[in-house]
Amino acid sequence: MLTVDYGRLGLRPGDRLLDLGCGAGRHAFEAARRGARVVALDYAFDELPTVTSLLGAMAEAGELPGDPHAAAVNGDACNLPFATGSFDRIIASEVFEHVPDDGAAFRELARILRPGGVMAVTVPAWLPEQVCWALSDQYHAPYVEGGHVRIYTEAKLRNRIRAAGLEPRGAHRAHALHSPYWWLKCAVGPTNDDNPLVKAYHQVLVWDLTGTPGISTVTRTTERVLNPVLGKSKVVYARKPLDADASGPGSTVAAVRTAVPHPQDVELDLDFDRINGEAIGA
Repeated sequence: MLTVDYGRLGLRPGDRLLDLGCGAGRHAFEAARRGARVVALDYAFDELPTVTSLLGAMAEAGELPGDPHAAAVNGDACNLPFATGSFDRIIASEVFEHVPDDGAAFRELARILRPGGVMAVTVPAWLPEQVCWALSDQYHAPYVEGGHVRIYTEAKLRNRIRAAGLEPRGAHRAHALHSPYWWLKCAVGPTNDDNPLVKAYHQVLVWDLTGTPGISTVTRTTERVLNPVLGKSKVVYARKPLDADASGPGSTVAAVRTAVPHPQDVELDLDFDRINGEAIGA
């Protein structure tokens, strides 16, 4: 279930891509399939071993073109363990709604993006998110640890991007069929996966994702039509100006960095293998 459009991101084989808040790794896997040199980073460690294993399995199965390089890293979006200008492309999908200091995280991403590089940021769209918050306190913080801490309008998201020194570009919405699903989950309790209606709707989404003949054609056509209105995710693309320098907004090494160097603070270009161990498949 890809939220980001890789054509709009401008991803090319050999690009250095960071998948921030990678979760189970869906965007990292697709980027690796397209020949990118991928770092999948998440604040939670639990899923990273699985991401590493799947990247390794993809390399062994010949699903990754050329000389594949990929690694999984545990880290904090507000204090990233990478040198300035390390990445050509960045994906931050469904991350910023969880980060209390989103301004610091945007500045860090702007810092590690090279001049001319492109970033794709996705957050829950305003209307679907408003409904979810209204239906259940169990959907968001402070009632849920690590839950959503804010709701973004597109204007608010673009302002955050500009404040970090980046240029917001095009935008779109995705996953319209997931909005009613989450409204239903919030109505019956976000963790109530045994509810018959929730189970039935979930099965439809599975058929859609797996391309079940007959069903997926209908669901994907419906979603394309509804995305501009009901899309669960808002995606905004941004570019770092070519004339950005080390003293400009979004390029300065964050003053909040600790005095002790991070053990993974390495030059990506010089030694990719040092990022969290050996590069997968190298």
